[in-house]
Amino acid sequence: MQGLIYEEDAIGLFLLVTVAMGGWAGWMAARGLAKAWRPFWQCVPALLAVAAAVRFIHFALFGGTLLSPHYYAVDAILVMIVGAAGYRWTRTRQMTTQYHWLYERTSPLTWRARETAPAEP
Repeated sequence: MQGLIYEEDAIGLFLLVTVAMGGWAGWMAARGLAKAWRPFWQCVPALLAVAAAVRFIHFALFGGTLLSPHYYAVDAILVMIVGAAGYRWTRTRQMTTQYHWLYERTSPLTWRARETAPAEP
């Protein structure tokens, strides 16, 4: 996997910087946009910026390649996946909390319209 997903000598740096730090920052950025009721497409530029920051940390602290399209793509994909999950988790919580009479949670990332009881004659 070394060379394909991460460029450092140890996977620990990849897990620390990209997965833990980048994932957390992506989750929080997407969560903030969801809490402000922004559409998901606005997460894309924010998460790409987080991926660029992750790539800079790899470069500045660990001697990684700054302008590497390959490793930037790996970082961006991971940050986008975690960010999309954070956005969806937050939006599900919003919809089922604020509109509890209309929607019910079906999983941590989905909701559905509540089924109303049929009116009795």
